[in-house]
Amino acid sequence: MKNQKTRATHAEQHERPIPTQLYDCAGPDFSVFGCVRILNSETVNSNQRKSMKKNVDRRQFIAGAGAAALAATATSAFGAETDVRNAVKIFGVSCSPRRGMTTAKAVETALEAAKSVDSRIQIELIDLGGLSIAPWSPKPPEDDMKGILQKLRDPALGGLIIGTPCYFRAMSGLAKCFLERLAPLREPQMVLAGKPFGVVTVGAFRNGGQEMAIEQVQAILLCFGMIPVGGHAPAFQGATLLSAEDSIAKDELGLKTAIQLGKRVGEVALQLAAKS
Repeated sequence: MKNQKTRATHAEQHERPIPTQLYDCAGPDFSVFGCVRILNSETVNSNQRKSMKKNVDRRQFIAGAGAAALAATATSAFGAETDVRNAVKIFGVSCSPRRGMTTAKAVETALEAAKSVDSRIQIELIDLGGLSIAPWSPKPPEDDMKGILQKLRDPALGGLIIGTPCYFRAMSGLAKCFLERLAPLREPQMVLAGKPFGVVTVGAFRNGGQEMAIEQVQAILLCFGMIPVGGHAPAFQGATLLSAEDSIAKDELGLKTAIQLGKRVGEVALQLAAKS
């Protein structure tokens, strides 16, 4: 009888819940059951083990998911920062007194083509139409050119696309004033040196002096150490467009030259940026 009572007592002790204390699972010395610290040496029954393992697995899953989300966020932020740091900017300048008209649209076409070359390329149109840009003088005039010069000093500047209408087989007076006023970017430092540029011209006739206007712009920017870039065929020298009834939409050949020129400026800008 005494032996039966002893065995019953041992059986009760064996099934008795074990005192435990919960801890954080993050410590290095905890095992898969590290969330629970056993306070005595009695055996844990199978139900308690299953319960503890389920809690631990759940905590590990949550911790792992949180770490993965944090890593993904950090990677995304790093990628965005890298894209900004490696950005190559191409500015297009429309030198027509008529804001938003055919010359501006031709330059926009070339800029969009440049942007399509690579995601690192950023573009911006500077439309001089309606702005006050005086010719060069020993004392810099107080006009709209000051803000434009600040833009062109951007360290990320990779290239330029200059657009001008053809007036009497020559560049516009506004284009000449703009180019003259770039003088502060030449002395004391050649800010634009080594950067590619392309020229877009728009005329009222197919042979309205577009190539002559391109040569005039190229001759001036060579004085700044810039690199003249022609386009892939048929834009060998630059982009030449025909304006009919204040529109270039029907000039398929001319639009093709603008696209080819823009792509080439984008390609060269990236190649040179990679070497710098």
